[in-house]
Amino acid sequence: MTAPPASGHPRTQPDWHAQELLLMREVMRLIGRSLAPGLVLREMLHLMSELLGLNRGRIVLVDTAGAAAPRTSSIQHAYGLTQAEVERGRYAWGEGITGRVLATGQPAIVQDIDAEPLFLARAVQRSHLPPETVAFIALPIELNHAPIGVLACHRIRSRQRHLNDDLAVLRVLATLVGQLLQLEALVAEQTRQLEARNAVLANALNTKSARYGLIGNSPSLLQALGELERVSQTQATVLLLGESGTGKELFARAVHLASGRRDRPFIKVNCSAIPDALFESELFGYERGAFTGASTARAGWFEQADSGTIFLDEIGELPLAMQSKLLRTLQEGTLVRLGGQREVRVNVRLVAATNRDLAREVEAGQFRQDLYYRLNVIPIRLPSLAERREDIRALALHFVSRANQAHQRNVNLAPDALARLEAHPWPGNIRELGNVIERLVLLANDTLVTDAELGRFLPGATATQPAPVAAPPAQAPGDAPLVRDYAPAHSHSAHTLQAALAEHHGNQSRAAQSLGLTLRQFSYRLRKAGLR
Repeated sequence: MTAPPASGHPRTQPDWHAQELLLMREVMRLIGRSLAPGLVLREMLHLMSELLGLNRGRIVLVDTAGAAAPRTSSIQHAYGLTQAEVERGRYAWGEGITGRVLATGQPAIVQDIDAEPLFLARAVQRSHLPPETVAFIALPIELNHAPIGVLACHRIRSRQRHLNDDLAVLRVLATLVGQLLQLEALVAEQTRQLEARNAVLANALNTKSARYGLIGNSPSLLQALGELERVSQTQATVLLLGESGTGKELFARAVHLASGRRDRPFIKVNCSAIPDALFESELFGYERGAFTGASTARAGWFEQADSGTIFLDEIGELPLAMQSKLLRTLQEGTLVRLGGQREVRVNVRLVAATNRDLAREVEAGQFRQDLYYRLNVIPIRLPSLAERREDIRALALHFVSRANQAHQRNVNLAPDALARLEAHPWPGNIRELGNVIERLVLLANDTLVTDAELGRFLPGATATQPAPVAAPPAQAPGDAPLVRDYAPAHSHSAHTLQAALAEHHGNQSRAAQSLGLTLRQFSYRLRKAGLR
């Protein structure tokens, strides 16, 4: 029981038990919402001050240092202290009240800080405290039965509340702080272990099935990779041949990474994206005043790639006038900037790529024969996706993982969907597969995509799919469209919903798809019809 005031005049005192319960409830609610110690501990110190009058609370933790360094501690979390006061709160092992609690692991109660010679008043100066008698309470925070910190606060002696009550609450809070810090340490350690394991797995994947970022183990891919690695250490020009979307840029970068130039520049130039009038200035650069607007000189792509590798993609688009200048640069290792007079020497490894038949272009007079011979030193044909079907599953899973990370999704492919992907012709090759997977991850109704759901994302695949059951008249044969028309809540009767469920053996996702509805729309209509 709390004694009445000495003056004899009755005053309404706080319901301390209710305040304690409120403090504990709020702290546990915060822990349930976030395990981040910074937020939880600061709010705990705030509630100690506001609800119980335990002011200027602080949590002092041992500083991390080498084994030979002296052990020190500092204020890590506080409420009611200025930044300057927090920075002053540093204590050596055994120094003052705080340091002694750390060294001994025993709590300390100072009834009057003015009468205690060990009290340092380092963080908060005495002149900044109330003039009446001020007490100081410090309790150890333990981790694995060893003190790692101190929970401390100021207490006004004139408060109408028993000291033992404050000590009981502080002991609980100190134990809670220790457990929270232990949990944080465990999570951090597990995170470090997982990161280390992921690094090992990533390295294993890179060395086995994803060399240079090229995923797959099919014989045709391994043959192209083998040819690439055999010529990578030479200076010979490499010509990459193959259909569009087969990954020519990745192969070109692989040539660079496997060569002795790996630490030097890799410059990619898409010849099909450069207007004819700009080819010379883009490839070989220009001098100041070479044309209107050339206020400064600029190095071209060949100069920027000096001592490295330049990748000319779609080289079949190069105009005839530029083909002779490119041939001269390749043969002599020099170039002349547009508007310049002096020759600039460059040391560049050329990798070119095209999806055209350059031999036919030469016969038709669209490509210089001498340049073709100069490029066709080491031709490497890249296999189409139809020629490496055993790689489609690994590629699809790679694209799904990448799209999930990029768009914060959690979509997976069922075995029958993977089998469907392996059977698809893929005229657009790897680029088409990657685009289909990204579209699927963004628009799929369910987290697990089956063959039935996959069909609507495959170009040209709807013609081979059976017409959906009870499809709306406006819907063309095939799976549900990517964009559905608006349907009112009473658009389907209970009988129609039941029939769709029965047809698909209770699978709501497929039943919804057959009716041209999303899963959420279908579930809502089930509830409205009383079928759930």
